[in-house]
Amino acid sequence: MWYVIQVKTGDENKIITLCKRSLMKESEEVFTPTRVITKRIKGIDMSVETLLFPGYCFFITEDIEDLFFRLKAVKELTKILRMGDDFVPLTSKEETFISRLSGRNHRVEASTGYIEGDRVIITNGPIKGLEGLITKINRHKKCAVLKTELFGRSSEITVGLEIVGKR
Repeated sequence: MWYVIQVKTGDENKIITLCKRSLMKESEEVFTPTRVITKRIKGIDMSVETLLFPGYCFFITEDIEDLFFRLKAVKELTKILRMGDDFVPLTSKEETFISRLSGRNHRVEASTGYIEGDRVIITNGPIKGLEGLITKINRHKKCAVLKTELFGRSSEITVGLEIVGKR
């Protein structure tokens, strides 16, 4: 099952490295999904990899209670997301959505598409087929905002999208 741990923003990679070195069992996995977006740096468009969910790390484990006690050794961690006294895993729908977007390497690549009338058609990339979730497109910054339910609430996720034309 997938669990989400809240950490100090900016410490995600440090926490992941620390957990992989000293806390994780072979059957467990820790990661933070990333996204590839285009940024204009000194007048040149460059692909940059940034965190999809800043301030959060994801753990895949079958024994969250045991992981909870092992994580107490990491002072930088703040908390495992809970509902009351119970640790709450992501729903299978949330797991599937994040897996579909980010794939095995937990990295959301940029998508490409075009605009036809008032519709967006994604021709390739991880958001192909998810056009209905797009709430905003910024053609200048080459990104799209998707609105979905994650962590028990409505969330907006920004992913890379290049619109290559209009029809």
